[in-house]
Amino acid sequence: MGAEAGMDMKTIRVAERTIAYREEGSGTALLLLHGFCGSHAYWDKVVPELAKEYRVLAPDLPGHGGTSHVEGAETIDAMADEVKFLLDQAGADKVILLGHSLGGYLALSFAQRYRDRLLGFGLIHSTAYPDSPEAKKGRDANIEKVGQQGINALIDGLIPKLFSPEHLADRKADVEEAKRIGYQTSPEGAIAALRVMKERPDRNQVLHDAALPILLVAGEQDQLIPADKTFSVTKENITQALIKDVGHMSMMESPDQLIAELRPFLRRCADCSGRG
Repeated sequence: MGAEAGMDMKTIRVAERTIAYREEGSGTALLLLHGFCGSHAYWDKVVPELAKEYRVLAPDLPGHGGTSHVEGAETIDAMADEVKFLLDQAGADKVILLGHSLGGYLALSFAQRYRDRLLGFGLIHSTAYPDSPEAKKGRDANIEKVGQQGINALIDGLIPKLFSPEHLADRKADVEEAKRIGYQTSPEGAIAALRVMKERPDRNQVLHDAALPILLVAGEQDQLIPADKTFSVTKENITQALIKDVGHMSMMESPDQLIAELRPFLRRCADCSGRG
C-alpha cells in the first residue's frame, strides 16, 4: 500500500483497489467531494485559489474518475467510510469538508459519524432531504439506462440539467468538459451511486444537532436541487449562500462567486482549529 505523486495527482493502492486524488497546497486540510458522475476535475477552477491558503484534497469517489469501484460500498455510509480511509492514509486528522451534490450526502454521513474529524462542513448544491418517491423512480430508470445503453447515454442526458439554461449556450466548453469527466465514470460506479442516492436517509437532524460551522450553498437556477431544499435548517452556526445566475455547478459556472462565499467560512473554520 502506498501513495504515488504525478504532478498534483496521487494514488493509493490497496490490493486490487486504486484511490485517486488531487492534492495541492499546505495548511489546514480542506476536503472537496464531487457530485454524481464527476471527479476531482469538477473543482479545477477553484483548487488553485483555495490551495494558496489550505491543503486541498480532492478525491475521485468510488467508481468515478481514477478510483476503482468498491464492491459492497452501496450505502451512503459505506461510501463515507471510503472517504475516512483516504483521510487516514493521507494523514489528514481534522479537515474542513465540502461536498457537492452526492458529495454533500457523504459529508452529512461523515459529519454524523466522524464529527471529531471535522472543523466544519458544507453542502454545495446538495440537500439533507432523502429522495422523494418520484426521484427514486428516476434513479431506477437511470440504472436501467446505464445497463441497457451504457454510461455515455446517461451522461448526455444528465449534464445539460446541471447548468443554468443561459450557461448551456454561453459555456459550451464547460458543458463539454463536464461530459468528458462523466464519461470516465464506470458503469458499475454509476449504478452503485444511483442506488446509494436512492436509499440515503433524511439527515436534517445532522444539521440541527451539529455545533460546527456549516455552509449551505445553493444555485439560483439549480434545476435539480432548489434553494429551499438546501436551506432546510436555519441556525446561528449555519451560513446560507445563494449564488446568482448559476445552476447545479457553481464551481464551473461561476468559480469566483463560489470562492467568495467559501473564503469567510473557511477562515472561520481554520480559526477554530487555531484555537485548539
